[in-house]
Amino acid sequence: MKDELQELYREVRESAEKSGYKLNPDREFVMELLRGMLVNRKRYGYDSCPCRLASGNPEEDRDIVCPCDYRDDDIEEYGTCYCGLYVRDEDVEFRSIPERRGKSRGPGRAPAGLDIPVLRCRICGYLCARKIPPEPCPICGVAGKFHVFIE
Repeated sequence: MKDELQELYREVRESAEKSGYKLNPDREFVMELLRGMLVNRKRYGYDSCPCRLASGNPEEDRDIVCPCDYRDDDIEEYGTCYCGLYVRDEDVEFRSIPERRGKSRGPGRAPAGLDIPVLRCRICGYLCARKIPPEPCPICGVAGKFHVFIE
């Protein structure tokens, strides 16, 4: 499990960097979250968030596969994601984050009253539904090249 854990850490760190985020500076805390994710991977066959209750049905849990659908909004509003794995800045002040899953979206259902624009990278065509574009683009790495594709 140690090799699996180190590989998952590397993957999650790279994903965070590509998205313009950082991992929680408390490495021991991060490793515990990743151990929970590996348990979920073995149990369910996918990397569901270790801080939320997974159903075991990949379709119902697609919104809580790490990185979850709520990560960007949580980081934008609170500086960290729900479980504290991803942070905007390493000196973020951690506080309680309300659960978004039951409010705007149930498992496996589309968001109710979607008011988030779909943004498109002009360089590679990457699409994302966010209020603020990722900088740089997680696919091509170029910054400042997003435009509103669908409002």
